[in-house]
Amino acid sequence: MHRSIPTARLLAAHLKRGGLIAYPTESCYGLGCDPGNRNAVQRILKLKQRPQRKGLILIASHYHQVARYLRPLTLIEQAKLQNDGAQAVTYLMPVREFAPRWLRGTHDTLAVRLTAHPFAKRLCRSAGSALVSTSANRSGQRPAKTYAECHRLFGKKVWVLRGKVGERKQPSTIRAWSDDRIVRK
Repeated sequence: MHRSIPTARLLAAHLKRGGLIAYPTESCYGLGCDPGNRNAVQRILKLKQRPQRKGLILIASHYHQVARYLRPLTLIEQAKLQNDGAQAVTYLMPVREFAPRWLRGTHDTLAVRLTAHPFAKRLCRSAGSALVSTSANRSGQRPAKTYAECHRLFGKKVWVLRGKVGERKQPSTIRAWSDDRIVRK
């Protein structure tokens, strides 16, 4: 299935059925799915050849889309998360006890970014939820930057959405929420 921008209804139905998508983000194409669908997440991990223990990033258009996984934040903390998302900062955030291991791996944190990338932000709004967001590549390989690369890599296993990747040359910066320490620059 290859359409440029899906309707909200089509996207939500595809994700609810456990479908996978590839979509443009700040620096490359990302692979995504419904973070609440364990089977979909496991299919992404298998496609990427990535161990579950590493955990995954969730992107969202707004804090309320990730709130169910995280320990509650104050309004000031929510604003910080939103503002830093505009700078492509992903935070390793403390989770609620029931946050799924298939998302956080062996960690007691979950990687979360409130994306400012227009296409990715619109996808989260259309889906009505956060999305798994991991680079569209096999583990250890260069991330795909175009629709054609994603289509070549994943074929019909993933619904590849046409769109423009942002201008960042590097993936998002990852910081620890607790002390603002940079984990990945």
